Amino acid sequence: MSNRLTEATSPYLLQHADNPVDWHPWGQEAFDEARRRQVPVLLSVGYSACHWCHVMAHESFEDEATAEIMNARFVNIKVDREERPDIDAVYMEATQAMTGQGGWPMTAFLTPEGEPFYCGTYFPREHFHRLMDGVSRAWEQEHQGVLEQGRRVVEALSGPRSLGTGSAPGAETLDAAVTQLERDYDDANGGYGTAPKFPPSMVLSFLLAHHRRVAGRTGADTASLRMATGTAEAMARGGMYDQLGGGFARYSVDPHWTVPHFEKMLYDNALLLRGYTRLWRSTSDGMARRVALETADWMVRGLRTPQGGFASALDADSEGEEGRYYVWSPQTLRETLGDEDGAWAADLFGVTETGTFEHGASVLQLRADPEDWQRYQRVRAALLAARDQRVPPQRDDKVVAAWNGLAIAALAEAGALFDRPDLVENARTAAELLWEVHLRGGRLLRTSRDGTAGDSAGVLEDYADVAEGMLALHAVTGETRWATTAGALLEAVLEHFPDGEGGFFDTADDSEALFNRPKDPTDNATPSGQFAAAAALLTHAGLTGSTRHREAAERALAPVALLAEKAPRFAGWGLFAAEALLTGPPEVAVVGAAGDPATRELHTTALLHAPGATAITRGDGDDDGGIPLLTGRTLVDGAPAAYVCRDFTCELPATTPERLAEQLARV
Repeated sequence: MSNRLTEATSPYLLQHADNPVDWHPWGQEAFDEARRRQVPVLLSVGYSACHWCHVMAHESFEDEATAEIMNARFVNIKVDREERPDIDAVYMEATQAMTGQGGWPMTAFLTPEGEPFYCGTYFPREHFHRLMDGVSRAWEQEHQGVLEQGRRVVEALSGPRSLGTGSAPGAETLDAAVTQLERDYDDANGGYGTAPKFPPSMVLSFLLAHHRRVAGRTGADTASLRMATGTAEAMARGGMYDQLGGGFARYSVDPHWTVPHFEKMLYDNALLLRGYTRLWRSTSDGMARRVALETADWMVRGLRTPQGGFASALDADSEGEEGRYYVWSPQTLRETLGDEDGAWAADLFGVTETGTFEHGASVLQLRADPEDWQRYQRVRAALLAARDQRVPPQRDDKVVAAWNGLAIAALAEAGALFDRPDLVENARTAAELLWEVHLRGGRLLRTSRDGTAGDSAGVLEDYADVAEGMLALHAVTGETRWATTAGALLEAVLEHFPDGEGGFFDTADDSEALFNRPKDPTDNATPSGQFAAAAALLTHAGLTGSTRHREAAERALAPVALLAEKAPRFAGWGLFAAEALLTGPPEVAVVGAAGDPATRELHTTALLHAPGATAITRGDGDDDGGIPLLTGRTLVDGAPAAYVCRDFTCELPATTPERLAEQLARV
C-alpha cells in the first residue's frame, strides 16, 4: 500500500512511500486534517543518507503495529530536512531547547497549529510505542495543558535575539580567535573536540587566511598554519577519508579520525576540496594536492548527475549495514591481492585481525606514505576494482542549490590551479543547470531532481552559496554571465532577507511563515547563510565598486566579534570573510587575448597569490563586458597586463607574473 509520498521528488520521502504509515508531505492539508480529527501532528524529519533514520524506519515505520497506532492517533508528516531546512531549523531549535540535544531522525509532536509540545530524536520501537501512548493520553486528558505547553515553547523561541550589530571585527579580534582555537586544538590528533569529531572545513579557510596575513607581517610560521596543516593531514590519513576512492565521510566517531560515520555528503567534499586546494596554494604540500584532486575526481565520478549537477549524498548503509561497502579484513585483502600483497596492504592500511570497526572489519587508513609508491598505486587500484563489485550505497540524487554552489566554487578553483580544465567544465555545467532549472524570475528554487525543479523556495544559504560559486566561476573563466547572475542573486538577498539589524533572516520575506522565522548566523556543517552572503557581497563589491554591497557585508559580519571570543569554531566562514576585509580585499583585473599564454600566466598568478574573497576578473583589454572592474583596463604597449587595486587605489599595471606576485604579496 502506498501513501501520499508517492508523488514526492525527494528521494528521502520516496523511501517512505510504501510504509504502512499514512504519511503526509508538509502542507496545509495535513494540519487541516489534524484540526478536523482533533488529533496531534507527529512530525518526522530526516534525510536519505542518515543511518539512524533508516534504523527507525525499519523498526517502526515499516512495522504494521506501529503504523496502526500512528495512523489512529496522529496525523503524520514526513519532511526531508535537506529540502526544507527552514522547517528543520525551527523544530530542531525546539528539540534542543526541550532535550538539550538534537539530531536525526527528529521526532516532534505538534498541535494542529504547528506548535511543538514534545520533541526528541531516535526512539527504539518499544520506547516509541510508550511515547505515543503517553502523548495520546496527555492530549485527551490534559488537552489545555498540552496546548499551553506548545504556546509557551513558541513564545520562548520567538523572542528577540541578536549576536551583535555594527561592523566587522578588526585584526585584534581575529588574532584572539586563533588564540581561542589554540586552546581547543587537539595537538595529538588534529582538529577540535573529542568524539564525534567533525571536519572544521570553514575554520581551515580562516586559519589559512590568518596565516597569510600574519606571516606576511612577521615572516614567521604561525599557530594558524600549524593547526590547519595538522588537521588536514590527520583527516586525510585516517579512515574518514576514503583511501581508495577519494572523498570524505561526514564525521569521525572517535577522536583519531579512524572510524567514520560513512555517509558522504556533497557539501563536506566541496568545502574540503576548497580547503585542501587552498592549503596547497599556501604550502605547495604534495599531500594536499593529491587529496584535493582525488576528492574532486570522486565528486565528479560519484555524485555528478546526468543533467550535470551534483547529487546530495551517498548513504551510510549498503545491504542494510552501515559501512559494509568500505571495510576490509586481512582475509578479504588476501583474497583480493594474494598472500604477499595482502599482508603488505594490511600493514599499510592498518587492517588488523581484531578490526577497527565492527565484526572484526577495519576501515582503511594511511598513517604514513608507502616507500614503494608504484606498489601502492597498483594495490590501491586492485582494491578499488574489487570494491566496485560490491553493492554500493544508495545515492540521493536530489540537487541542492546551495551545495552545488559550493561545488562550483571548489571545482572551478581546483581546475584552474591544478591545470584541470575538465574540472572547470564540470563547474560550468553545474552552473548552467542551476541557471536553467533553479532560477525563476530572479528567485531560486532550492532543489531539483532529474532536471525538474522542486517546490521549495531557496533559503539564504542557497542565494549566498550559488552567488559565491558563480563569482568563483567568473574569476576562473572571465565569462560575464556568471558575475551578472551572482549580482542578481545578491540583490535578492538585500531585498528579501534583511533582519532590520544589519544581518539576514534565513528565509525570504515572502516564504512560508512558520511559527518562528529562522535566523542563525553561526556555521554548522556548512557556512551560515549570513556569513556566506557577507563573503559573496565583498567579492561582488570588488567587481562593481558598489559601496552598498560592501557596507552590507560589513554589517553582516558584526556577530563575528562575539563569536570570535566565545565560539570561533562556529564562525569560521565569518572569520575568513573578516580576514578578507582586512586585506581590502584587493581587486585584480587581467586583460589580454584569451589564447595568449602570457594572459593565461598572469591570470593563473592572480588565482594563485591573491587573498581569499579577492575580486578577480579577466577581459580582452577592449570590451569590459559590463564588468566595472574592467572599465578602462587596457593592454600595456600591446601586451597583456594585470591591474591590482585596493580601496579605490590601483598600482601600476603588472606585465609579468613575477611583478604581479610581488604586488599581491603586499596586500
